[in-house]
Amino acid sequence: PPELWQVGAPQTVDQTRLFGSSVRFYAEPGVPTEEMAGSWRSFGSRLLAEAVGGSNRPGPVHTNLSFRDPLVGEPGPLPVGRPSDAPWHDDFRGHDDLRAAPLKFATDGQVTKVWNRVRGLSGVIVAGWGTSDPASVLALGRRLGWPVLADHRSGCRAEGQAIAHFDQLLRSNSFATTARPDVVLRFGQPLASKVLSQWIGATDAEVIAAIGRTGWTDPERVASIVVDEPGLARGLVAKIDGDYRPSADGERWAKADAQAGSAIDEALAAAKQVTEPLVARTVVRTLPAGGSLLVASSMPVRDVEWFGGNRRDIRVYANRGANGIDGLIATATGIALTGSPTTLLIGDVAFLHDSTALIGLSQRAVDLTIVVVDNDGGGIFSFLPQAELVEAKRFEQLFGTPHGTDLASLCQAHGISCEAWPGDQPVGRGPRVIIAETDRAENVQVHEWLNDVVARAL
Repeated sequence: PPELWQVGAPQTVDQTRLFGSSVRFYAEPGVPTEEMAGSWRSFGSRLLAEAVGGSNRPGPVHTNLSFRDPLVGEPGPLPVGRPSDAPWHDDFRGHDDLRAAPLKFATDGQVTKVWNRVRGLSGVIVAGWGTSDPASVLALGRRLGWPVLADHRSGCRAEGQAIAHFDQLLRSNSFATTARPDVVLRFGQPLASKVLSQWIGATDAEVIAAIGRTGWTDPERVASIVVDEPGLARGLVAKIDGDYRPSADGERWAKADAQAGSAIDEALAAAKQVTEPLVARTVVRTLPAGGSLLVASSMPVRDVEWFGGNRRDIRVYANRGANGIDGLIATATGIALTGSPTTLLIGDVAFLHDSTALIGLSQRAVDLTIVVVDNDGGGIFSFLPQAELVEAKRFEQLFGTPHGTDLASLCQAHGISCEAWPGDQPVGRGPRVIIAETDRAENVQVHEWLNDVVARAL
């Protein structure tokens, strides 16, 4: 077990990636606990899928299984499996013939298998970054009558079709319960919404994970089908004839989404104060067509996903990776240097982490606006259990991490124009910095208030 690594404990060997790149796949699930029992079937099924050629070609896989003393005991029952002992993951990714190398595009056989699982059923489409053909995904949603729950990075946030306020809708227990689908069809990376992920994990729906350049995407470990993503949506659209009767799910979600959007707009207008959801909503709405938006990790990427309206005429980027906050000003500068009018929505701590990228920025002829949400610390931690469990002063030291930096003076030192948040005015040509001052504690209350506003509207 990890606590006995590298401390001179007897009979211990570092087995982490022991076989290097010789194996086709490596995974380490950690010491088994009851809390993780729900992942065991998915873990074993994934190992088998990769061994028969899922990630590259058939071959050995390596898993490092750690156990704690005592190494004896009575085996308990396995977690419940699929009905009729079906495989946990039915892996159709390009190797129906296991002797063949995996294909990059969905085959006719794969499309047919998926079509047979979705035809005539209710469902939702979830689309994140890595969706290879957004137009076909949207067309598939229209033809099936399924709502599309997408973030801006997917390219699927189309006005009048994508559900912009799915996070708030799913926080309503009554809506989340009545909206349970038969099928969830997932494209690309997971979205930032934890509520959506929990809803998918708790649903009895069949989850189909379409996997492309994002790799295996099934954080809830519930996908029953894994299939190649490129070409899948277009192939499914081609299967739908003119007599196909679409589901009513899309209309029901769209009606609720419109109610939620109107309620949020009215509430934010009535509040007449600078709030982080308002900043995100305004930035997305006022970006020029053809412009680019880079959103930082933690709250900016969530607020844009949850409160930013639908825009397919802009490009949205995010350095998700391990959800880090480094290098964002530099990334935004690189995007702006392509000639695209660019806005960076960033928190104050992330802004300070990459403040050296401000050096010489005033001398660059770039159309770059940096919108900094300044709440003097790490705002996302106020939403986590630590905010209630840790004494206030200690919480501030360890999680709030107030920096006390005068951001306007920092910008002035670099010769960069800086101004206060202009309310509802559009962002414009830079390089310049706009600072929106908010309060971390109030921000939590604002999010809860907006969730309540949507629940009442529904």
